[in-house]
Amino acid sequence: MKKDFMYEALNEAKRSLLLNEVPVGAIIVKDNKIIARAHNLRETLQDATAHAEVLAIKRACEVLGNWRLTGCDMYVTLEPCPMCAGTILQSRISKLYIGAFDPSVGACGSVINILQNDALNHWIEINWLYNEECGNLLTDFFKAKR
Repeated sequence: MKKDFMYEALNEAKRSLLLNEVPVGAIIVKDNKIIARAHNLRETLQDATAHAEVLAIKRACEVLGNWRLTGCDMYVTLEPCPMCAGTILQSRISKLYIGAFDPSVGACGSVINILQNDALNHWIEINWLYNEECGNLLTDFFKAKR
């Protein structure tokens, strides 16, 4: 099932690719059901905060009528940046599943680890799924840009 959920996040990433956005997708699952999905819209909305993770969290909060997403899992195709990791932490998501490392600004273990920092008041379980397609989608996108 976890693999299927990552493929749903990957489908979201492909939607952002069609908009010439960095292809990142995220979904949020509660009780084995997708309650929110999103993809990057930073260029489309001209909004620095319009990352897939932040948009998915906003939608999940609307669906549940609560800012606390306790008992929810997030699947994201690329390791979250510090802003997204902070939003994940604040939303109280229980588990995070990541498809690919972000060696430039990854905030879940690659560069820093905000979600499992003992100095902070909350700790998120991180699961690396290492999905080759997630990484290839990003690599191909940036190769085409150069």
